Amino acid sequence: MAEPGVETRTRSSVITARAAASFDPLGRSVATARAFVRDTLQGWGYSDVVDDAVVLTSELVTNAVVHAGTSADVLCLRSEDGVRVEVADRYPEREVPIQGAGRTIANLDSENGRGLLLCAALASRWGVEYTPTHKTVWFQLDLPQRPVGTRSAGPVLPTAMLPVAEERVRVAVAQIDSTGTISAWNEDAERLFGYAADHVVGKPLTDLAAWPQTPGIGTGIAEALRLSRWEGSYGIRGLDGRVLPVYASHLRVRDADGEPSTVCLLVRDDERAVLQTPQRAPDSGAEHRSTDPFEVFIGSPAPDDLDGLLQRTVERARDMLDGDAAFLLLATDDETELEVRATTGLPSARQRFARVPVEAGAGRYGSARMPAVHEDLTAVPGAVPLLNSTGMRSVVTVPLKVEGRLTGSLGVAAESAGRYSNEEALRLQFAADRIALAVESARLGELERLRRGSLSFLVEASDLLAGTLDRDQTLALMAQMTVPTLATWCAVYTIADQSSEPYLSYVLHEDEERIDGLKALLSKIDPPDPVPTPGARVWSAPAEAAQRAALLASKRELGLGSTPPVSSGIGTTLATAAAVGGETVVLPLVARNRVIGMLTLGKPSDDHFRQEILELAEDLSRRAALALDNSRLYSERVAISQSLQRSLLPPELPLIEGVEVEVIYRAAGEGNEVGGDFYDLFPIRDGAYGFAIGDVCGTGPEAAAVTGLARHALRLLAREGFTGPAVLERLNAAILDEGARSRFLTLLYGELWPQEDGSAILKVVCAGHPLPLRLRQDGTVEPAAEPQPLLGVMEDLELYEQMVTLDPGDVLLCVTDGVTERREGTRMLGDDGLSDVLTTCTGLTAGAVAARVLRAVERFAAEPASDDMAILAMRVPEPHNS
Repeated sequence: MAEPGVETRTRSSVITARAAASFDPLGRSVATARAFVRDTLQGWGYSDVVDDAVVLTSELVTNAVVHAGTSADVLCLRSEDGVRVEVADRYPEREVPIQGAGRTIANLDSENGRGLLLCAALASRWGVEYTPTHKTVWFQLDLPQRPVGTRSAGPVLPTAMLPVAEERVRVAVAQIDSTGTISAWNEDAERLFGYAADHVVGKPLTDLAAWPQTPGIGTGIAEALRLSRWEGSYGIRGLDGRVLPVYASHLRVRDADGEPSTVCLLVRDDERAVLQTPQRAPDSGAEHRSTDPFEVFIGSPAPDDLDGLLQRTVERARDMLDGDAAFLLLATDDETELEVRATTGLPSARQRFARVPVEAGAGRYGSARMPAVHEDLTAVPGAVPLLNSTGMRSVVTVPLKVEGRLTGSLGVAAESAGRYSNEEALRLQFAADRIALAVESARLGELERLRRGSLSFLVEASDLLAGTLDRDQTLALMAQMTVPTLATWCAVYTIADQSSEPYLSYVLHEDEERIDGLKALLSKIDPPDPVPTPGARVWSAPAEAAQRAALLASKRELGLGSTPPVSSGIGTTLATAAAVGGETVVLPLVARNRVIGMLTLGKPSDDHFRQEILELAEDLSRRAALALDNSRLYSERVAISQSLQRSLLPPELPLIEGVEVEVIYRAAGEGNEVGGDFYDLFPIRDGAYGFAIGDVCGTGPEAAAVTGLARHALRLLAREGFTGPAVLERLNAAILDEGARSRFLTLLYGELWPQEDGSAILKVVCAGHPLPLRLRQDGTVEPAAEPQPLLGVMEDLELYEQMVTLDPGDVLLCVTDGVTERREGTRMLGDDGLSDVLTTCTGLTAGAVAARVLRAVERFAAEPASDDMAILAMRVPEPHNS
C-alpha cells in the first residue's frame, strides 16, 4: 500500500508514445539517464517540462544506482496533456523516507529521500508502487495550457501580483541609421532621458549609451546594432549626467531603398517585463551530456571562468522561478560578510563587489545560513540590503554550502509581494546544492590566481620603487603601477610637513584624454583628510562634484541655465563625470609614523572595488609610502650637499686685468656627498691676488669641515700680510687642532702680481699637490714648482715659496689628482699624459686650455669619473690679444 498522502498511479489519459531504457548500477548511469529523458521529451516537443523532468529523473536514478546499488529502469509515457516518467529499482524492501501523517520532513542535507521531496515540489502528481521484485516511483508533469498560436504566456495573476510601473509605462523609441546615428526620437524618449529630439537627432548613440550596463554582456553597442534582433540591458546617460538603466529590444529593418537601420525600444530596467521575451527554450540535448551534476541546472558547456559561471547561475535561477531579478553573493573567508558577485534585473554594476554582513540583526534574512522567504519586503525594511530602492517586494534566498561551511547566498526576487513559498525555496536550494561545489572550486581557483598575481605584482613594484630615489619618478611609478591594474584612475596627494595642506602631485587615467579633465576636477575640490588609519576609505567628493558639473554643463548646452549655451566642453565634462562616477577610495601613505600623502583610486560610473584589490592596494601603498619618503630624504640630502658644496667654492671669480683665468669643477658620485676638492681666487691687496687649489682626503662632512677651514683661513691669513709659507704653516696648525676630525690636505697656494710690461709674477708653494705645469709659447711644458710636504700630518713644516714669471702667451695649469689619476684598467693619465695634452694647447685661451684638458680626461676612459676634478688655468695674453 502506498504511504498516506501519496497518490497511487492512474492511467486515465491516453498514452500516445512510450520510451524505455535500463541503466546499470554505475555512477555514470545518472548522466546517461538524464540525457535519455531530455532527448526523449525534446523529441516529443515537450520542451516546457524538460528541465523539471531531468531534475527529478536525476534524483530518482541516483537513489537507485548510487545509494541502493541496483540497476534502474526508466519509462517515459507521453499523453495529450503531459508526460509521465517512471523509475523502478530492485529493492522494494528499503524504507521509503517520505513525509506522512505525524512524521517530520526528511533532512534536506541528506541525499537519501530528497528525490521524493522534489517530486512533491515539482510534479503535478506523483506516487510510489511496489511489486514483489520492483519498487517504482513515478511522477506526472502537465503541459501548460496555452491558446493556439501563443508563443509564450504566463498564468493569470491577481492585480496585486502584477509588476509595478509609474503613472504610465513609457516606451522610448529611437531609430539608429547605418552609421550609428540617431535619426528618430519619440516623446517618451524625451520624457525618460531629458533630451529633446532636435538635440539628439544626428548624434551617435554612443554619446548617450553606457555599455554594458550589467556584467557578463560581451556584446558591444556597434555589434548589437548590426544584429537582426537583440535584447538586453545597458545604460543611457540622461540630461543630468546620471546613467539610467534601461532594458532594450532592437530590431534591424531596411527601408524602401534598401538602407538598413535599427529600431530600439527602451524602457526602464525595472519595467523590463514590457519588452522582455521569456526565455524558456532549453539548450540542445547534446549540451547536457555531462557527468557534472550542477550542469543539470547551469547548462553545458559550463562557463570556464568564475564570473561567467555566476552570471549564468543568476540568470537560470531567475528564469527557473520566473522572477524579476536574481543575485548571488560569495562569502568572505571568515564568513562574516557576503560580497555581491553577480546580479540580473538589478542595477548590478552599482552593486557589484559591494559587501553586506552575514548577520545584521533579526531582519537580515533571519539568517543567511538557512533558506528564507520574505513575502513582502516593505513590512521588514532593510531585511535584504541589496534590494533597497529597487522596487522588489518578495524574495527567496538560500545558502550555498560546501561541507557545512557557508560559501555564498543565492536569491531570486519579484516586484510583487507573496510570489514565493517554501516550494520555491526547496527548488532553489536544490539548484544551489548542485552548483555550490563548482562555484567554490572556481572561486578558490580565482583566489589562487589573484594571490599569485598579487605576489608577483608586489615583488615587481618593490623592485621598481627601490630602483629610484627621484621623487617625481617615484610618484609616476606609483600611479603607473595602479592604473589600470588596480583602478581606472589614480591621484597622489603629498604632504610636505605636518603644517602643510595635501597637495595634488600626480594624476593618471587609463585614457590619456581624460587626465586633464580629471586633474581640473580634483583641483577644484578639497583634498581628502590625511587620516593615518590604515585601510581604504570611501571618498564621495569627486563623484558628487562631477555630477554637479555634468548637470550644469548639460543645462548650458540646452540653454536651460543662466549662462548662454556653449558648444564645446560638455563632452569633456560628461566624460569626466563618467570616469569618476563610481567608487573612489583613499589610502593613507604612512612612513615613519607620519602621513606623507594619500593614494586615491577611482572606478568609472557605478563600479565598486573588490576587497582583494583594496588589500593589494593597501600593501602597495605601504611600499610606495616608504619609497616616497626615502626619495624625499634623499632629495633633501642632495639639496643640503649641493648647498654645502657651493658654500665651499667661491661665488664668483674676480676679473684680473692682464691675466685670463678659467676654472672647471666636476664633482663625482651621485651628488649626495660633498667632495674634497676646492679652488679659490681672491684679491689680497691692490695689484695682488691669491689663488689656491686643493684636495682634502676623503668626502663627506669631515672633509667639508677641513675644506671650509682651509678656504677661509687662506683668505684671512693672506689679507693679514703673511707670506705663502707662513699662511700654509698656520693652516697646518689649525688642521691639526681639529684632532680626530682632521684630514690631511694637499694644497697649491700662490700669489699673483700682473706687471706693466704684460708679464705676471707668481710666488707658489706646492704642499703635496700635483705640480703646476707651465706652457711656454714655443710649446714646451715644465713643472712650475717643486714638491713639498702636505698639510695635516706633521706639526713642524719648513715650507718655502718659489717665484715664477709668466711671459705673454704663457699658461699656468693647476689641477687636482682627479685629473692625473684618471684610470682605465691599469692605465693612468699621469703627469706625463697631462703634459702631452698641454703641449697641444699653444696659442689657446685659458678657457680653451681648460676645456681641452677636461675633454682629454673624459675621453681617456669610458667609465664615469670616480674622483672630483678641479682645473685652474691662468694665461698671460700676448700684447696683440689684450
